[in-house]
Amino acid sequence: MHNKINKLTIAIAAASAALVSSQAMAGGFQLNEQSVSSQGTAFAGRSSNVTDASIVFGNPAGMSFLDRAQVTAGATYLDVESEINNASGTFPGSNEGDMVPGKTVPFGYFVQPINDNLHFGLGVYAPFGVITDYEDGFEGRYFGNYSDVSVITVQPTLSIKFNSQFSAGFGITYNRIKGELEKATLGASGDGSVNVQGDDEAYGFTFGLMYKPVESTTFGITYRSDVDYELEGDFDTRNVYVGNGITLPNASYDASLDITLPETIDFSVTHDVNDRWTLMAGAALVKWSSFDQLVIENDSPLGTRTEVQDYDDAWQYAVGTAYQLSPSWVVRAGLAYDESPISDEVRTVRVPTGDRMIYSLGAGWTPVPDLTIDVAYTYIDEDTAPVDESSATAGSYQADYDNSINGFGAQLTYRF
Repeated sequence: MHNKINKLTIAIAAASAALVSSQAMAGGFQLNEQSVSSQGTAFAGRSSNVTDASIVFGNPAGMSFLDRAQVTAGATYLDVESEINNASGTFPGSNEGDMVPGKTVPFGYFVQPINDNLHFGLGVYAPFGVITDYEDGFEGRYFGNYSDVSVITVQPTLSIKFNSQFSAGFGITYNRIKGELEKATLGASGDGSVNVQGDDEAYGFTFGLMYKPVESTTFGITYRSDVDYELEGDFDTRNVYVGNGITLPNASYDASLDITLPETIDFSVTHDVNDRWTLMAGAALVKWSSFDQLVIENDSPLGTRTEVQDYDDAWQYAVGTAYQLSPSWVVRAGLAYDESPISDEVRTVRVPTGDRMIYSLGAGWTPVPDLTIDVAYTYIDEDTAPVDESSATAGSYQADYDNSINGFGAQLTYRF
């Protein structure tokens, strides 16, 4: 038993280190890439389908239906393709697109039964992230030429099984956010720039219920709280022209930024049709309306800077299936629709995303009872996302963004 615990500790530490050392970001602000076994069904059944230790994120109550200690770790690589069409603006510039570099989003989970009714779990994952890195001469650079926000979460969790049909789980989330925003400014002698960066840590919680009215059907619901951050960092100015022949000296000032990332309510159902076929469906509400604006307090002569966000609450819907080809092989498929919280009126060059259709395929191989390897492929096709921004100091910029994402995931589960 002592050797098993040592192995588990090392595995979780390695997964945590991999996550902390990686920038977990993608083309959208919210990330779904916390499980490759769930990715194969487009995340349908995320709150009700218990396959491995990634249920720590999907629904902590589901840990109660795992009969052995296990570690699940993996990653999804996101390859984002972006085209900028029909661009126009007050000031000349380029519109190369492909401003989102490819990124790897890793995760790791551990579940340990304490007794027949109580389980402990630990998860490390990335719930939110975004990066847009435009070329130097980007036409819309006065509204934003670089955005980089990442959140890393560590979640210790307990679940209790009341009987063979009903369980509940609760977890505390420790969240670490790091962000950097930059945009160009019009200067008397070439462009200047304003750059703000900071970080913070904050706590939230998650709660889940799971109910099996009959052996073949499982219902699950998961709540994840919103998290309030107060980022503190630096506000840097370079060659910033303020009028009347005055250009600010290059300097760094103290700055702060408050941001609230949204709560989520996730519901799903899993039904075993027979020994081979399993069907899953789910819906999730993301309360993005709490993300209304970015207010950057700073000590510079420019004073407080505000960027309106005005996001809307958004729904995600998914259906999926799994087919047991043999005792060692399972194949999966899924389809999902993901509403964008960003309306045409408030969409910016920082997060130029639209509604998404998500198509997924996956497979799981269990060569021996203690080991399962999962792989998945996801194609995300976004609706055309128009951007129309204007201000008295930056002129105007209009463009249509066409984005698509290819996601390649791999995951390993080892049971003790």
